[in-house]
Amino acid sequence: MMQSHSSQEIDTDATVSTDVDPKHRSWQGLLYACLAVFFFSTSPVFIRLAAPFTSVEIAFWRLGIAALLVLLLGLVTRQPLLLRLREFPRFLLYGLVTALHFIFYIASLSFTTIAHSLAIVYTSPIFVALFSALVLREALPFRKYIGIAVAVIGVAFMAGFEPHYTACQPQEGHCMLLGDGLALLSAICYGIYSIAGRGERDRHPLFRYTFYVYGLAALWLLPLTLYFAFRHAYPLPALGAVIALGVLPLGLGHTLYNASLRTLHATYANLIATQEVTGGILLGILWLHEIPSLTAIIGVLVTLIGIMSVLL
Repeated sequence: MMQSHSSQEIDTDATVSTDVDPKHRSWQGLLYACLAVFFFSTSPVFIRLAAPFTSVEIAFWRLGIAALLVLLLGLVTRQPLLLRLREFPRFLLYGLVTALHFIFYIASLSFTTIAHSLAIVYTSPIFVALFSALVLREALPFRKYIGIAVAVIGVAFMAGFEPHYTACQPQEGHCMLLGDGLALLSAICYGIYSIAGRGERDRHPLFRYTFYVYGLAALWLLPLTLYFAFRHAYPLPALGAVIALGVLPLGLGHTLYNASLRTLHATYANLIATQEVTGGILLGILWLHEIPSLTAIIGVLVTLIGIMSVLL
C-alpha cells in the first residue's frame, strides 16, 4: 500500500529540499506539530456544537472545506496540483482511510466522553510503530513492546473502571463501549494515514498531497451525506461549528501535521500530536463543563506513559 520514500519514482515537483540544514528542518517540524496540536484541540468542542449534524455530514463538510482551503493555498503559493492518473488508485485508498478515521472519531463522541475518545484515538502512535515494522520492515526493540502493553493496560483501566460503563443505550447517545470501540478504529486508521503522509513526502508537494487526500475522502462520503441531507434543521451556530471544523482542526491542523511528517520521524510527530488529549480535555472543561472522572484521568496518564515509552 505505502511505498518507501527511497523509490525511484520521485516527483520533481516535491518541495522537500535536501540542501536545507537538517537541524533547521527538525525545528521547523516541531513547530508545525505543536501548532497542529493547538488546532487539533478545538475539534471535540466544535463537534459537540455541530449538533444536529450527523457524524457523516460533519466529516464530509469538514473534509470538503479543508480541501477547498488547501486548494486555495496551493494556488496562492503556485504549487503544482495536478496528480498523475496512475496515482489516483493509491490516493483513493488514502482518502478512504482518512474518511473512516474522521467518521469513527466523530461518531465516538456521540457515545463516550472527550477524555475516553481522545485517549483511545491517540493510541495511534502504537499502530504507527507496529505498521512501520510490518510495512516498512523496521524492527522494534523489545522495550517498545513493553510500552505497547503499558498503553493497552492504561486504556483498559480508563475504560473498564468507568462507573457507568455497562449502561449502553445508543438511542439516547449513551454507550461507552460502542464509543470507545469507534475511537479505537479511528486510531488504527490514523496510524495508516500517518504512514501514508510520511511515505509520500518526497513525491508530492504538501498542498497537492493534502488536497487530494481531503478531497477524495469527502468524495467517499458524498453518497452517505446526500442520504442524510435535509433530515434535520441547520441552525446557524451548528453551521458555524462545521465551518470551523473544516478550517481549524482539519484545514490548518492536519495540514500542519502532514508538514511536520515531512521533516520529523512519524513517531515524533505522533507523540506531539497526542497532546491533543490534554488540550481537548481542557477545552471540554472550559466550554462544555465536561469534567473527566478520576479513573479516566489516571487511564489517560498511564496510556500516555506507555505511548512515550514506545516512541522515545
